[in-house]
Amino acid sequence: METTRFFEVLGDDYQRLLGVAVGDHLGAKVPTCPDWTIADLVEHVSMVYLHKVETMRLGAFPQPWPPEDLPPEAPADRLTRAYAALTAEFARHSPESTVQTWYEPDQTVGFWIRRMVHETVIHRVDGELAAGQSPTEVPDDVALDGIDENLRAFLAYQVIQWPEEFAEALAGCGGETLLVSAGGRAWLVELRPGTVTVEDADPGTAADATVSGSPSGVLLWLWRRADDSVVSLSGNPVVSGKLRDLQRIATQ
Repeated sequence: METTRFFEVLGDDYQRLLGVAVGDHLGAKVPTCPDWTIADLVEHVSMVYLHKVETMRLGAFPQPWPPEDLPPEAPADRLTRAYAALTAEFARHSPESTVQTWYEPDQTVGFWIRRMVHETVIHRVDGELAAGQSPTEVPDDVALDGIDENLRAFLAYQVIQWPEEFAEALAGCGGETLLVSAGGRAWLVELRPGTVTVEDADPGTAADATVSGSPSGVLLWLWRRADDSVVSLSGNPVVSGKLRDLQRIATQ
């Protein structure tokens, strides 16, 4: 996706999240994040934005975090301030500028632009669900990029970085494959002890199991924001269930 498109999507989903950050439902529980209320959810996103602002200013992760002198603010006020600071800081850098990230293959501001888009997409879905609203459909181009980020940067990369977290879930795997298919694109996921590989594939590629559906549906399924009813599952259910278990660890 082009950077201009990322910024357009970020603004749209920030506005949707801001829309649930006001009113008398701030204490409502978030069904997809059971430990949080809407107020907690909005605070989380605000602090993520502010953390990225400081990371770009410093070129490295700020320490300590969060700051001790953080002023008390209403959830909507802090989100508004944090979003303004984030977009202003993005404007001061090119996407190619070097900055610390948690994803070793990409140490650029562009990584954070993409990450903040998908952070906001998923959490505004959380907010809409908590407010009793039907989540706004994620546009196809955004959802497809989000699927790619989820499978590569969250699942496959985290297995490499924190193998102990995934050891039990991957025990007994012996090269089983699962095809994730949506919107004319596909990814072939292979499961082995200590490793998950993700490769671009043809939508017709043979695999032990397949997860397919609309881009938005598959994205929300991978992030565990939707159940099996939003996708089509075929092949070996043990393999698709294994991916679901791995996503629970990768996206917690």
